[in-house]
Amino acid sequence: MTTQNTASLNAVQLPQSPISCSNFIGGKWVAATGPQFDIISPYSGRVIGRVGHSTAGDIDEAVRSAATAAKVWGRTPIKERCAVMFRFRQNLLRDIELLSHRISAESGKTLAEARAGVMKGIEVTEFATSLQNIESGGKMEVSRGVTCEYRREPLGVVAGITPFNFPAMVPLWMIPIAITLGNAFIWKPSDKTPLTSILIAELMKEAGLPDGILTVIQGGRETVEAILDHPGISSIGFVGSTPVARQVYTRGSAHGKRVLALGGAKNHIILMPDADPDLAARGIADSFTGCAGQRCMAASVLLAVGDCDALLKEITAKASAIRLGEEMGALITQEARERIRSAIDAAQENGATIRLDGRTPQLGQEWSAGHWLAPTILDQVKPGTQAAVEELFGPVLSIVRVKTLSEALAIQSTSPFGNAASVFTRDGGVAERVCRESKAGMVGVNIGVPVPREPFSFGGVAESKFGQGDITGPSSLDLWTDLKKVTTKWSVASDQNWMS
Repeated sequence: MTTQNTASLNAVQLPQSPISCSNFIGGKWVAATGPQFDIISPYSGRVIGRVGHSTAGDIDEAVRSAATAAKVWGRTPIKERCAVMFRFRQNLLRDIELLSHRISAESGKTLAEARAGVMKGIEVTEFATSLQNIESGGKMEVSRGVTCEYRREPLGVVAGITPFNFPAMVPLWMIPIAITLGNAFIWKPSDKTPLTSILIAELMKEAGLPDGILTVIQGGRETVEAILDHPGISSIGFVGSTPVARQVYTRGSAHGKRVLALGGAKNHIILMPDADPDLAARGIADSFTGCAGQRCMAASVLLAVGDCDALLKEITAKASAIRLGEEMGALITQEARERIRSAIDAAQENGATIRLDGRTPQLGQEWSAGHWLAPTILDQVKPGTQAAVEELFGPVLSIVRVKTLSEALAIQSTSPFGNAASVFTRDGGVAERVCRESKAGMVGVNIGVPVPREPFSFGGVAESKFGQGDITGPSSLDLWTDLKKVTTKWSVASDQNWMS
């Protein structure tokens, strides 16, 4: 079956001329000293910008500037730091349309997806503004004349390395919290989607953030390695694929850095025969097609328990009606599209049947050179094959047929990943069993993308995460601060005991 969806002329505004993307160091735009590369829009396949790759020398300059600024910023009262974040939040809301068009142009997202990513980033920024109230330290008189307290202290210069699929949201998971806690932050955006970083840096500067507290360093692998190796950077947050996350964690930790590296996933949805048809069709179709499947929370495998044929028809109908360019965006590169098309071919050779074929979507002239792949649904996928176990990172849903819930949970538990798992059912007992037995850091009940809302934190388990804690929420504070303990006594108590 071939999808009849066509890429429509949606309202995404592509830059009229290529944008030059530089480093932002000490409050100024500075050209990177490494080679220049083109930035290609997934929508049109044409050049929309140029980005330079930073060298170890550029990183040195950035760290020196950040370290100088961090000394003053770390001593600034947290209420003043929060005031900057309040103004930054207002700037994000004011310019959300400009940001959304920029995100869509360089990442291939739809405008709705781009706006949603900014809104999630604003949600985390709001959490950061609350730190002045929830993270004021603790103090207790532990014995007569003796008090103990703890204080959170910034680490100084910290860094974040963020992926192409969320040019604004993922950076905003890290930057507001780390900066509000008193650090200077060095941000290395993806070299495929660096243009959004220009706008975010300008909005931070406009909000009154002192020069040097936010640094943007452009580049690719060599730039990342220079960040991981630099002795002046204390802590690093990373989001990307599992192989790279593992390398980032290993290399950064070897240099004594605190590292939290979030990797990829192969998320499972368990579909029970009693599931609400409309809820299941909407939730599952949106999960595997959202962001063109290029997100670590996308549904990759549907474990259909028993007779789910009527439900699968509803899911297929919902997915086949998705309009490219309006309801689903493009893939990041032509190489990604060809890789996923090859995986679909391989699944068919391995015995899978194709319920919905998105390999040859019909395209309008404006988007004909873009990186388009329509929703694809594979049925009768065998456990253990590529389509069942590897993260394809595209709009492909693999249906694995199972007889029982126990069989479904057994398959889910064999995955080396542990980001998300979901179940669609009307049975509360079934839902609770899936929540209890799933090997995943985030679990959904009748929700296809179970991303928690702040202050509940985002983070998986197993090979979806390397390091401790989560990237957002209260547990993220341990990534960006040290916990100092202070014990005080001013006089000798008359009734001393072993504690005093």
